[in-house]
Amino acid sequence: MAYGFNPPGIWGPQGRAFSQGVIAGEGVTLYITGQVAWDADSNVVGPGDVAAQMHKSIENTRVILEAAGGTLEDIVSMTIYFLDRAHLPDIQDVRRQHFKTPGAPASILIQVSGLVIPELLVEIAPVALIPHKRFKRPDR
Repeated sequence: MAYGFNPPGIWGPQGRAFSQGVIAGEGVTLYITGQVAWDADSNVVGPGDVAAQMHKSIENTRVILEAAGGTLEDIVSMTIYFLDRAHLPDIQDVRRQHFKTPGAPASILIQVSGLVIPELLVEIAPVALIPHKRFKRPDR
């Protein structure tokens, strides 16, 4: 399992769910493709609602992790692409619901002008480290 930390002497999470540094232990690295708020039929979940879309993106990530024996706690890093700075409080609130500090993934937030389709407001790109004892090779 990864070890997240926030050392003294630099700016900190201040209630946001991320770690300044994450030390990855031994395990299998899982690079997850960008996850958006699509259901199994590629329908947008939560049109116009960034919190609903963030929840669905994390839920999709959870499904991928579980297929390989992982959990959300195995995420060591996450890049979040978002459209509107006004959405940041909602994005951070959803993160707090799914990740606890210390131990939350290291994060990058990048504002973009658009995603794959106009209805999408947020996309996450996580990297996880699944411990060998839990890892299972998923079916294709």
